[in-house]
Amino acid sequence: MVHELKTLPEYFQAVKEKRKPFEVRKNDRNFKVGDSLYLREWTGEEYTGRKLIRIITYILNDSRYVKEGYVILGIKQ
Repeated sequence: MVHELKTLPEYFQAVKEKRKPFEVRKNDRNFKVGDSLYLREWTGEEYTGRKLIRIITYILNDSRYVKEGYVILGIKQ
């Protein structure tokens, strides 16, 4: 499964530079390990044209660490 997601420039760049190997997202898409994230850079008004594809390697949804309704997705290139 491929999930197309908007990503703000500061977070997009951090993922691109491999400084941010995770995504925090609302758990509304039935994310699964092995799924792909199609990250599109979004300024808040428009897409910039830059994009990345990352694979979900881990999903943290433990309510002791993550806000209810959200997940932390471990990702790799």
